[in-house]
Amino acid sequence: MEKEAWNAQRKHWEETFAEKQEMFGPAPSDPARKAVEIFKKEGKKEILELGCGQGRDTLFFAQNGFKVYALDYSQTGLEAINEKAQDLGLLDLIATRVHDIRNPLPFVEEVFDACYSHMLFCMALTTAELQFLSDEVRRVLKPGGLNIYTVRHTGDAHFGEGYHRGEEMYEMGGFIVHFFSREKVELLAKGYEIISIDEFEEGSLPKKLIRVTLKKK
Repeated sequence: MEKEAWNAQRKHWEETFAEKQEMFGPAPSDPARKAVEIFKKEGKKEILELGCGQGRDTLFFAQNGFKVYALDYSQTGLEAINEKAQDLGLLDLIATRVHDIRNPLPFVEEVFDACYSHMLFCMALTTAELQFLSDEVRRVLKPGGLNIYTVRHTGDAHFGEGYHRGEEMYEMGGFIVHFFSREKVELLAKGYEIISIDEFEEGSLPKKLIRVTLKKK
């Protein structure tokens, strides 16, 4: 039953993106702004973005001169990104692809300078699936490549609320959120050096998140 609920998330996101064309607004997220600072400082050029949604961060990366390979399992979201990229003259810097990140990433080893994802890791993914994903990201990163991701943590006001969907996952308003502990972050850091774990807040409530910055060993 829980697996059916997890799999239903794809349809729910498709319908939501179709209904709300700017669900998170047009401005880039604060984590994306921070990531751009880090990527420029580290000389990173080619970025893999996982769970790009409707592209507010994708477009921001491209506007800052990065080549972005953006993956999401929502075709609706990717179509919106391509339309915006065309209007902004950024198609040469953005490549989109429909992909379910529970499957192997569709790239050969060691091709990306960095990977970025904003709240993708706290979607309806089991710990085992997250470990697989973390290993896949590490596989496609070049030596010394960065993996920056954000997640809601167990100190968030919504942790423990709504319908329990297994492990540290709870469903609210049709969306399943996997809340992270410090131990889970460390578990997923196998094969990486932990550069930083930074707490921040976003949106209404506000949501309590952590930004994790890892470097491939």
